[in-house]
Amino acid sequence: MQQNPFRCNLCGGKIEFEPGSNVGVCDSCGTKQLLPQSENESAVHPASSLPAQMRSKRAEKTLALVQLGLLTAVVIVLQLLGSFIRLGPFSVSLVLVPIVLGAVLHGPLAGGWLGLVFSVTVLASGDAALFMTYNPAGAVITVILKGTLAGIAAGLLYQLCKKINKYVGVLCAAIVCPVVNTGLFLLGSMVFFYDDIPNLAEVIGVPFSGNPLTFVITVLIGFNFIFELLFNIVLAPVIVRVSDLVAGRFRK
Repeated sequence: MQQNPFRCNLCGGKIEFEPGSNVGVCDSCGTKQLLPQSENESAVHPASSLPAQMRSKRAEKTLALVQLGLLTAVVIVLQLLGSFIRLGPFSVSLVLVPIVLGAVLHGPLAGGWLGLVFSVTVLASGDAALFMTYNPAGAVITVILKGTLAGIAAGLLYQLCKKINKYVGVLCAAIVCPVVNTGLFLLGSMVFFYDDIPNLAEVIGVPFSGNPLTFVITVLIGFNFIFELLFNIVLAPVIVRVSDLVAGRFRK
């Protein structure tokens, strides 16, 4: 690499270039830029002149953050709207679809973040108020873990299964998200609320069968899990299509 007198139009650093090449690299910020024809001209940023593969990664990161911000807002709105849709004593969760979408687009950490937002919204909206009455710490731990780990699991399973086929990866992520969410709710109920389940049954006006596990599965989980699972499976093709559109936007 040789140096020339041209300066980066982003940070002012020196631009280095290969002999015979008109593409320079800033030695300070690493941005690739076209070299001008004369010293009186400024270097040209590749976002407007170079092929897509040479665009700044900063733009892609910014776009990813914007998308994650939009998905965060969608999760909050859907959870608040879903609190009015009830199958049994508790509201159904519509937010698992955007959680899966975020996990597919941006990986397990993004899925975990969206799951955490879902969990915090559940606590803030009072949807876990019944459990908070008996064991606040247990309720918070259960709600936070089930949402966050559901998003992480969706991202991890997608990355594993997409090697077979993208649709298979999305379908697996769409299935594992409600399974983990519900499975950890069941585990939390047994760990933190086992002795309180008869009282919970009395409060919601449902006869208690004498078996806490059976009560949680049939009454507290019941049709909610089936609805959430089918909802995710049906919308899996939509998730694939949206992810394809977003990926195409990145390549442009």
